[in-house]
Amino acid sequence: MTFFQYMLLIFLVVCAISVSFTKKIISAVIIFMSYSIVMSIVWLLLESPDLALTEAAVGAGITSVLFFLVIKRINQMENARNGK
Repeated sequence: MTFFQYMLLIFLVVCAISVSFTKKIISAVIIFMSYSIVMSIVWLLLESPDLALTEAAVGAGITSVLFFLVIKRINQMENARNGK
């Protein structure tokens, strides 16, 4: 393995650990997005472009947008409940 591959592996492990210890939901979603992007690069290095494209589109794209929409909806519901 090359130095670049080791760095990607270390980054994936750090992202996986940090997303579980993050207290802010927005930060966890952003870390999850970066994890998905790096994972798509790993799929490219493993010569699997179809999985890389799927990981980038679904993992970093659609899933993250859905997470942000859910966070926005939860904040709206909390504000309505508190009378703001």
